[in-house]
Amino acid sequence: MNTGSMLMRRPCRRCGWLVAAAALAGLLATPLQAAGPAEFEGADLPLGERLIQQHQCNACHVRRVGGDGSAIYRPTGRVSRPAALVSMVERCSTELNLQLFPEDVAAVAAVLQRDHYRFK
Repeated sequence: MNTGSMLMRRPCRRCGWLVAAAALAGLLATPLQAAGPAEFEGADLPLGERLIQQHQCNACHVRRVGGDGSAIYRPTGRVSRPAALVSMVERCSTELNLQLFPEDVAAVAAVLQRDHYRFK
């Protein structure tokens, strides 16, 4: 039996389909995570979105900087690193007595990272 010719055989059609199905099942079973800094890994984005809305963060930002409030998000300003973004959210929580837990701060910071800062 020639082993060289066995290595060159094409897989049967059913085997190719099974391999593709297994690969797809593996992708579906793996949770999708956005690439980004470790500070935001595992953060609860829906929680962050709810907290931002509940505490009316945008309204406060409008009062502070005017316009639509988005000028407060300046990646090249004071917030130039992921840790600085987390610290800024902690600062807002303290100043406004929001009493956010660390996982809440991480969730809010992760939403800001996704929507405004996009640190690598």
